[in-house]
Amino acid sequence: MGVRHGVAERLRLAQADSGEQPWRSWGPYLSERAWGTVREDYSEHGTAWDYFPHDHARSRAYRWNDDGMGGICDDRQTFCFALALWNGQDPILKERMFGLGGDGGNHGEDAKDYWWYQDSTPTHSWMRWRYHYPQAEFPYDQLVRVNGARSREETEYELVDTGVFDEDRFWAVTVDYAKAGPKDMCIAITVSNRGPDPATLDVLPTLWFRNTWSWGQPNRPKPTLAGYPGRLAGWHQVLGHLVLEGEGDVPTLLCDNETNSQRLWGQPGSSMFPKDGINDHVITGAPTVNPAHVGTKGALHYRVTLGAGETRTIRLRLTQGEAFEEPADLDLGGGWEAAMRDRAGEADEFFAEVIPPEASPEETAVARQGIAGLMWGKQFYHFDVKQWLTGDPGSAPPPPGRRYGRNNAWWHMNSFDVISMPDAWEYPWYAAWDLAFHCVSIARVDPSFAKSQLLLLLREWYMHPNGQIPAYEWAFGDVNPPVHAWAALRVFEIDGGRDHDFLARVMHKLLLNFTWWVNRKDVGGNNVFEGGFLGLDNVGPFDRSAALPVAGVLEQSDGTGWMAMYALNLLDMAIQLALHDRTYEDMATKFFEHFAYIAEAAYRQGLWDEEDCFFYDQLRLPDGHKLPLKVRSVVGLLPLAATTRLTKGTLNRLPELSARLRWLRHSQGEMADVISARRLSAEGRQHRLLSMVGQDQLLRILARMLDPEEFLSAYGIRTLSRSHLEKPFTVSLGGSDFTVGYEPAESTSGLFGGNSNWRGPVWMPVNYLLIEALREYASFFGDDLMAEYPTGSQRKLPLAEIADDLSRRLISLFLPDAEGRRPIYGASEVLQSHPDWKDLIVFPEYFHGDNGAGLGAWHQTGWSALVVDLILTLRR
Repeated sequence: MGVRHGVAERLRLAQADSGEQPWRSWGPYLSERAWGTVREDYSEHGTAWDYFPHDHARSRAYRWNDDGMGGICDDRQTFCFALALWNGQDPILKERMFGLGGDGGNHGEDAKDYWWYQDSTPTHSWMRWRYHYPQAEFPYDQLVRVNGARSREETEYELVDTGVFDEDRFWAVTVDYAKAGPKDMCIAITVSNRGPDPATLDVLPTLWFRNTWSWGQPNRPKPTLAGYPGRLAGWHQVLGHLVLEGEGDVPTLLCDNETNSQRLWGQPGSSMFPKDGINDHVITGAPTVNPAHVGTKGALHYRVTLGAGETRTIRLRLTQGEAFEEPADLDLGGGWEAAMRDRAGEADEFFAEVIPPEASPEETAVARQGIAGLMWGKQFYHFDVKQWLTGDPGSAPPPPGRRYGRNNAWWHMNSFDVISMPDAWEYPWYAAWDLAFHCVSIARVDPSFAKSQLLLLLREWYMHPNGQIPAYEWAFGDVNPPVHAWAALRVFEIDGGRDHDFLARVMHKLLLNFTWWVNRKDVGGNNVFEGGFLGLDNVGPFDRSAALPVAGVLEQSDGTGWMAMYALNLLDMAIQLALHDRTYEDMATKFFEHFAYIAEAAYRQGLWDEEDCFFYDQLRLPDGHKLPLKVRSVVGLLPLAATTRLTKGTLNRLPELSARLRWLRHSQGEMADVISARRLSAEGRQHRLLSMVGQDQLLRILARMLDPEEFLSAYGIRTLSRSHLEKPFTVSLGGSDFTVGYEPAESTSGLFGGNSNWRGPVWMPVNYLLIEALREYASFFGDDLMAEYPTGSQRKLPLAEIADDLSRRLISLFLPDAEGRRPIYGASEVLQSHPDWKDLIVFPEYFHGDNGAGLGAWHQTGWSALVVDLILTLRR
């Protein structure tokens, strides 16, 4: 019998944290896509999608990390296990998800398959993955052709639009994982024929070793895998023995995880039975699997024929044995059943503790699937940039231009870690500011992992020696918003506010990063910041990461707001540490003053427009003239997030900080405006507010932010005012016109590949920050400060109630409405109403600014999983 009250999973987490048991060693760390990535791109001009396309993936060994469907691997990706399928019609095995590259979709890269992450505990002791596979031939060519012919003004052509799911002619495939031990995984593959006629499906659970031996590196011996009826047995010098056993004496098919050079380039290869050998054998009967049943990639071959509506479950077990002892026959009977039953029950008990009982059943389902997406988004990421730039000993040298091209300044970076990814298909690489948001919701279930992730990107083999945090693999030197300190504070609080060692480690590294910002992104030394595109892609009239259309400097309201927020985050961090170690009080004073300088400069340098009651970017020209770019966008709302409170008790315990605050209030004129007068909190304690906006500016900005004709939609805050629908902003620079208009859906601009849009849709991360800011203001002002909500309604509400309602709007994106339709699924009838589809939830990258339909990356559970934290906060 399992341990009750969620104790079992928490015990596993404690054992993993202490090093007693490696419960996190195996997990869903196998990416859904490794082809088309920067890591695998050895082209002269950085054309990653062309250099390693989907058509190569089945035949070409990956250099850095592997991919597969619904798969798992160890945390060094020594072995990989995943699912392969064949419906008897396709020209290739279904071994990986299909989609269009950045140059193939009419809105950038776009996955063209349907899969869902339904469940996972943080130790991956229990997981569930779901896939819908057409019984007709998968329309690869049709998807490429039709999407390629569509313009940016047209919608994307999806798999469901092709008709292959008509009459329910598809296989519903579910994979359940349950750990009987840290390295003992029970697996259930359940296939259901949803169609009206009998059908046959080839199911090929596949085990292989990642290719580490073909690149000329020393001490990389080749492992072995041998096949017996119903059993694959492997040996690796690091892992020892590895066994995959399935029910029944089914045949095994083996080949080598090596490139088919003959197929790709007409050159002899290193193996007679290369990586695509199993594919060719199953599809055409070719003699491309090793008759000796040995290799480095193998599959158990099940052929399942089911009548209409019938279901079959295939039992498997994957176990790592001792170094010199191959595991005996594995228990696929009572022991397997007990592991499946107990882990599923323990997962229910664990999540019953995490998700408040006040949450509705639908909210509970959203929260649990959101957490599942975060857990499945943990991927093994391997990238030695120096090796990538210079080439491997056993391979041809890369083109000379690589040394001057992408990421050439990041020689120091060497990644070999499990990292939380934004999306396992469209963004199968970490992104610095995405990861910060991921960690907030991850901390709700696994604070240790969240803390380790935040620390990881600050380590010396990630952070640049100059103090910059790497952005993402397409351009490590791009500038992401500085939200690391904010995330560290939120994780610290969620974890109970006790781990001061974590906070100190983070702060020491962030001091380097803050200095990098001040030295590199404040060209004029005037405390107004540039930053570049800052993750908001096409939010401005021109590309903010490229050279300006005219000579000058772009001074950014969001860059300045981010830095004011960063200074306050470091102030809060220093205060937390100073209450335990007074040596940090000097740091608190430093960041208090730095915040004051930044906040004052935003007004003195003209970012605030008094007439429009809004913050704008501005161009500072060489002659000193300043040109405001009057685009009402989230750029002008972000300064609201720069706020915190100081209690009298804190100031009494930190007299130097208190004295500096008094000095600033009495002797520094306009800088004193950033400090509000004392107020009594709801608990009767005196406190002060530090903020970029005073009470008057706050209410005036909120009047725009909460106006349905501007930023407020039924599903949250838009990133661009809807007023720009009728009145687009246009500026003439260098003989060209640059325009920004309201676009609630996909981008019609090619900036940043056109696969994301900040000109109108609702984005979860900035909404979350604005809601957090409202709660901070509400904690200071209480019910004494009320705002009209919505603007024009003649109804005033306290800021806390407005924050709650904005939370509900964002949560409602994922919930069935009164007619049972989830806004995220838009007009798709299959996704909205079909019983096999409608309760399977995805977490899209962003959302239509008017109707809430999900857009962009379909599985970006990373920051869209902030909805989990919103639910838990609202329902506690």
